[in-house]
Amino acid sequence: MLGLMQDYPLLVQTIIDHAALNHAEREMVTRSIEGPIRRCTYRDLRTRALRVAKALRHEGVGIGDRIATMAWNTDRHVEVWYGIMGIGAICHTLNPRLFAEQLLYIINHAEDRILFVDLTFVPIVEALAGKLPSINKYIILTDDTHMPDTTLPNAIAYESWLAAHDADFAWASFDENTAAGLCYTSGTTGDPKGVLYSHRSNVLHGLVGNQPDVFGLTSKHVVLPIVPMFHANAWALAFSAPAAGACMVMPGAGMDGKSVYELLDAEKVSASAAVPTVWLGLLQYLEENNLKLPYLDKVVIGGAACPRMMMETLEKDYGVEVIHAWGMTEMSPIGTTGKLKYSSENLPYEEKIDLKLKQGRAPYLVEMKITNDEGDDLPRDGKTSGHLLVRGPSISSAYFKHDANILDEDGWFDTGDIANIDALGYMQITDRDKDVIKSGGEWISSIEIENTAVGCDGVAEAAVIGIPHPKWTERPLLIIVRKPGSDVSTEDILAYLDGKIASWWMPDAVEFIDEIPHTATGKIQKMALREQFGGYKF
Repeated sequence: MLGLMQDYPLLVQTIIDHAALNHAEREMVTRSIEGPIRRCTYRDLRTRALRVAKALRHEGVGIGDRIATMAWNTDRHVEVWYGIMGIGAICHTLNPRLFAEQLLYIINHAEDRILFVDLTFVPIVEALAGKLPSINKYIILTDDTHMPDTTLPNAIAYESWLAAHDADFAWASFDENTAAGLCYTSGTTGDPKGVLYSHRSNVLHGLVGNQPDVFGLTSKHVVLPIVPMFHANAWALAFSAPAAGACMVMPGAGMDGKSVYELLDAEKVSASAAVPTVWLGLLQYLEENNLKLPYLDKVVIGGAACPRMMMETLEKDYGVEVIHAWGMTEMSPIGTTGKLKYSSENLPYEEKIDLKLKQGRAPYLVEMKITNDEGDDLPRDGKTSGHLLVRGPSISSAYFKHDANILDEDGWFDTGDIANIDALGYMQITDRDKDVIKSGGEWISSIEIENTAVGCDGVAEAAVIGIPHPKWTERPLLIIVRKPGSDVSTEDILAYLDGKIASWWMPDAVEFIDEIPHTATGKIQKMALREQFGGYKF
């Protein structure tokens, strides 16, 4: 017997409909690429999104067509998102930080038809355009006044393109499992892989983000999503914030400490989300200028592990709650957050920080477990490490245009991470499967050594790789980038690590380099470091 409930499809456009009706006066504030601050309401945003949808239909765009964006976090980018998805087309976000070869592969693999591009990225697209046969129109996200002299074929200013169409349009109706968004992995090994989100998965994920123990946005919040919209749905904030009726402050291209502070202060931002490097820049600016953060209540830090120093500084010195988060493109991307449970509230502060520095615990609609090499479930004791597997309604079941099965027989996705889970449900990643150091039959966490080493004075960044060893199979090599003007030595670093990590985890050597290579998404390229130190001998 089926329940007698209405058949109400979970479509992304219902989010902006809700925001425009129930939070019509709530603003979206944008630092525009052209310079000035621009303001609109959710009602305005929905109207313009409908015009985008109507204009796309006029271009012949239909269900399943891929439409690309290469843009910063702005109001225009958001309205384009909803306009694309609202007619059943697929919004394909492009990461401008990828290498040219990767962008060419991704765009041609997706067979994008139209590309919306911000002024900043026009030169990148111009260099690729001759090798993009599927794209028949380039829409530059600006007005005629700021329209650049471009070599892009069939290019038009966004505002001129939009001006030809009104908002007398109805969203398309289709199955909630229809594809809505496409985001490719960064491709650290092999070609990038396309993760294809559905309307259902995006709506559910937006609701996951608004759970109190995740981001917990409400209509009272003013949220600054610094994490780019081309990084896996901006961590669902482009769905979560309108669903809650929270005011959105969009940073445009301004990611430096000064620009971030100006928005935090002028717009009285209460919640924000970004990778650690952004917060590092903000903290430096605050310290240099003796500034405070009177309005900011909480920040989400993810994309890379949050250093202990950063969490303690934000919480102790500035009174800002830090929510440590972890996820993957394949997970839409939220996997865990480090919110404390009731049973942890009375712990000493240092023990609370120990818990919060773990990757966190899974919210409802994300299942998680660890297994050994044979696929057997491992205990949640906070010590036993194994392969981290996940499943849920917003987690990939396959890659776009790839036939290979990525799930096991019970529907679990292997994240490629090595982790442990404690009795309270807090997960801690100890390494990537391909990066774990196996010494004498035991695993050494390169991530934990790295996170500890960056707390040493004079250390700007740290990376650990395994070097072949005749007796122990592998031993850790610690690679350090010094802070400008620092002369921190091997002895200083090893002395700092002593007592903070297991004695048998201590690196066998420390090497200093000028720069650690990173992927386009900011992750350390361990593969490049292994090549660089390929012939290294202790």
